[in-house]
Amino acid sequence: MRVELARTAGFCYGVRRAVQLAEEAAGQGRPCVMLGPIIHNRDEISRLEAMGVGLTASMEEIPEGSAVLIRSHGEGRAVHEALAARGCTVIDATCPNVSRIHGIVSQAEEEGRQVLIIGTPTHPEVAAIAGWCARPVVLEGAEALSNWLDEAPERREMPLTMVSQTTSTRFIWDSCVEKAKKECTNLKIFDTICNATCKRQSEAQALAARSDAVVVIGGRESSNTKRLAELCGALCPMVVWIERAAELEPSTLCRKASIGITAGASTPEWIIKEVYDKMSDENIEIEESFAEMLEKSIKTLHTGEKVTGVVTGITPTEIYVDLGTKHAGYIPVSELTDDPAVKVEDLVKVGDEIETYVMRVNDQEGVVTLSKKRLDTVKSWEDIEQAREERTTVEGVVTEENKGGVVVNIKGVRVFVPASQTGLPRDTPMSQLVKQKVRLRITEVNRARKRVVGSIRAVEAEERAAKAAEVWENIEEGKHYTGTVKSLTSYGAFVDIGGVDGMVHISELSWSRIKHPSEVVSVGDTVDVYVISFDKEKKKISLGMKDRTQNPWEIFTGKYNVGDVANVRIVKLMTFGAFAEIVPGVDGLIHISQIADHRIDKPGDVLSEGQMVDVKIIDIDYEHEKVSLSIRALLEEPAAEDEDVNEE
Repeated sequence: MRVELARTAGFCYGVRRAVQLAEEAAGQGRPCVMLGPIIHNRDEISRLEAMGVGLTASMEEIPEGSAVLIRSHGEGRAVHEALAARGCTVIDATCPNVSRIHGIVSQAEEEGRQVLIIGTPTHPEVAAIAGWCARPVVLEGAEALSNWLDEAPERREMPLTMVSQTTSTRFIWDSCVEKAKKECTNLKIFDTICNATCKRQSEAQALAARSDAVVVIGGRESSNTKRLAELCGALCPMVVWIERAAELEPSTLCRKASIGITAGASTPEWIIKEVYDKMSDENIEIEESFAEMLEKSIKTLHTGEKVTGVVTGITPTEIYVDLGTKHAGYIPVSELTDDPAVKVEDLVKVGDEIETYVMRVNDQEGVVTLSKKRLDTVKSWEDIEQAREERTTVEGVVTEENKGGVVVNIKGVRVFVPASQTGLPRDTPMSQLVKQKVRLRITEVNRARKRVVGSIRAVEAEERAAKAAEVWENIEEGKHYTGTVKSLTSYGAFVDIGGVDGMVHISELSWSRIKHPSEVVSVGDTVDVYVISFDKEKKKISLGMKDRTQNPWEIFTGKYNVGDVANVRIVKLMTFGAFAEIVPGVDGLIHISQIADHRIDKPGDVLSEGQMVDVKIIDIDYEHEKVSLSIRALLEEPAAEDEDVNEE
């Protein structure tokens, strides 16, 4: 006969933590009471009571100032507030996974969202989760969810947040998720099924499938044990569910070639051993000792190994991790990340699952020192090598300027980028890249020498080529683009419209007369431009910036008539007169004879470029869009008025 013990049989990390907290409280010698059984196992609760930890189901029976153990299933907000009001010291043994759900539903209600809890309404864990909401809805499965939505069709439009009881089956949860995704339009889903529960259930199913009989050990009130019995029953012809060894009738297992043993999360090792001893006493042949089976169920750790655990506590110096083994794991803060600016609480939270690297195992003290950043570095090297082979783009932050280039940090790996591959113009200080996030291509990897070389320029060139191809494929006259001014010349500005540079001639930059493009734009400016013309063969594009809908001549003629006075700006001096800007885009000529009321040799004797002067409009040529201006007419008018007064 072969007897096989499931690797995850017995206490899960949440239950183990709760029992340890109770044992520690009992050892302190002060009054301590459990508010309800901290785990679903009557025998273990009796053992704790014998150690001096009391048990009550009523808060009124708790003496004021007592230490109160909150069970692993948790309690609602009202219970915590009531205990605080009674001056009680709370020892919170709530499973970290359950505490995480409390935070999720509380946040959801603050955001005005309706909380949906998938689970058994009468289960203590579900009741506790509901206790952190004002108006929770508890549904047992997809059918209940469908009925709830059908009762009020407008619920499909409501902002919904859906969580699961940690011990629910994956089938129930997945069917609810599928239903909700199909019908609800404003949905947030949080998969809160405990990973340890999933692992326990999947292992139990595999064990049942290869066994002739399965013994399931656990309390009758334990939800997760009930699930194990149901799952095993679907795959194995005989399932025996017991709480203690006394309930086991070994004769029922006679002539079974293979027997599997699993246990619920609230079943202590001493009860599992009790069942083993009962089977041995009845002369059931077991291929290996209980100690060996138990050792297999508790993973042995080795330095350099990758392990996954759950964060159970955070202090300023270290993070405690439950690995599901006999060892206590912790990560020194210095081994969490290489980034000194990152806060620990931003990276990990109690209840998070975390993958780490075993640095050191101390079997005597039962402690394992872990490192996340070393595992991240190992993974990063693998990712870097894969990126080199597959020619994929990676992201990193430039950490320093080095001799001949810059150094980019990619998940803890230093990547050297030569100056010629930074993508910066010649003579541009490379220091301007420091602290910038960049995208690059890995060109060389030598893991033995810890040397990695990359190219920012290669990525930029490929992206620019792709964008340029798209521009040339879709370009047409009149099409508008948002571009960036790349350079200025005396005759215009070159603008990047997405991988392709086009030129805006100085005459197309503004309706006003300008001497240099820098009067309108600067390098780096974001501008709106449109295509005037293009030549795909010569790869040339002529762009415009002037707003064609604003016709300067129409603006001028709508505002001024012959005889009106205008304040104008002198824009150009010629030998025969001066040109003045009346409105942007419309200039008028002040003939040399109209500049002063006396003879002058040249316009510069009286006027200068940029000067503002008042003029009179003496003629408008609408056909040729020309305007004649006069300063002299304004100077002669006061004299004419004085003569009229004298004649009177």
